[in-house]
Amino acid sequence: MTGRPNTLEILIVEDSPSDVFLAQEALKQTNETCRVHVASDGVEAMEFLRKQGPHTKAPRPDLILLDLNMPRKDGREVLMEIKSDDNLKSIPVLVLTSSSAEQDINKAYSLHANCYITKPADFARFKAVINSIQAFWFGNVTLPPHD
Repeated sequence: MTGRPNTLEILIVEDSPSDVFLAQEALKQTNETCRVHVASDGVEAMEFLRKQGPHTKAPRPDLILLDLNMPRKDGREVLMEIKSDDNLKSIPVLVLTSSSAEQDINKAYSLHANCYITKPADFARFKAVINSIQAFWFGNVTLPPHD
């Protein structure tokens, strides 16, 4: 890919420590050099993305993995804020959530999610999903340049 950074910045927005751990472990096993950042809820995610509070030196993510159901500010609100912000809307947002409800899928796409993935329950399948994300988004897609 042209202009691709050496290290890919990934922001995981997820309130479940076990799901964060699974995603981090799966990403460690890919062939890409990734730096994984974690926001435990939507408020922290927006602070990270806007470089506020303790996140003043946060890098711009190349990709965001976003859960929908979180405390303080849920993923739908985060997605709406990201995609309505001219400085953030070009960052690909992959909804990665346990919900397979049609209303959640429709809402995510209406808010301009780049894709919607239902989290598998077991690690082997979860790892396969992360590997497919890595292969597609970091192997085939030209990501927007960093600021």
